[in-house]
Amino acid sequence: MLYHYFQYRLHAKTTHGTHSPFVFDLLKKVIYNPHSFYAYQEIEACREQLLQSEEYISCHDLGAGGQGRRNNKPKAVRNITKRALKPAKYGQLLFRLVNYFQAKTALELGTSLGITTCYLCAANSDCQVTTIEGCAEAALVAQKNWQWLGYKNATQYIGNFDDELPLVLKEVRSLDFVFFDGNHRKEPTLNYFNQCLEKSHERSVFVIDDIYWSPEMKEAWEVIKADGRVTVTIDLFFVGLVFFRKGQAKQDFVIKY
Repeated sequence: MLYHYFQYRLHAKTTHGTHSPFVFDLLKKVIYNPHSFYAYQEIEACREQLLQSEEYISCHDLGAGGQGRRNNKPKAVRNITKRALKPAKYGQLLFRLVNYFQAKTALELGTSLGITTCYLCAANSDCQVTTIEGCAEAALVAQKNWQWLGYKNATQYIGNFDDELPLVLKEVRSLDFVFFDGNHRKEPTLNYFNQCLEKSHERSVFVIDDIYWSPEMKEAWEVIKADGRVTVTIDLFFVGLVFFRKGQAKQDFVIKY
């Protein structure tokens, strides 16, 4: 990963090296937007509560990290918060993306303790956020968090993505926004991506987490970039943004973030 990060920093561009009007606007108004939105402070206060928590939960990791094994030793919520949750920088990026594109339907694969779910919910109160989590006890913590913050636009499914995702997709007409943050393996990632593509449209935004997390995830990212239905991708190293805008020249950007 250090090698890939060095290569990323070497080749990544900013607004000054970007000639696509769509991406240039996205950089100025969303990716590099310095404005502190109203929800940031309360969600980060919730994160701070988790970092101080004395609670322990049993986790059933169904993804690449656990390969479906149950760890009999409970994990401290504060340690999960510290090591596994997306930093504020990326949660706030998701917020700005949902807000900028005014997404009305958002799907999150991998709730964890619900901090990113809160950012998705806060970005647009008219957006119906559906989130899937494999660990029932983590899902319960997440529910408490968005209920405590007063977000009422989240619906949660608990179970294996393979089982729950088809159920979710039956209930939605289209997907405006999808955040893929679970099961960091190539074939499952591509499988979920292709399933969600069936409900995508020209203005849909897909965000792929941890695109350099492993050789498998890097391979999955390359396959997604090459997909004929994808027109624009933006590599921010820790996440990749995918767009399907018709009439847009097919381009792949590596952007410093």
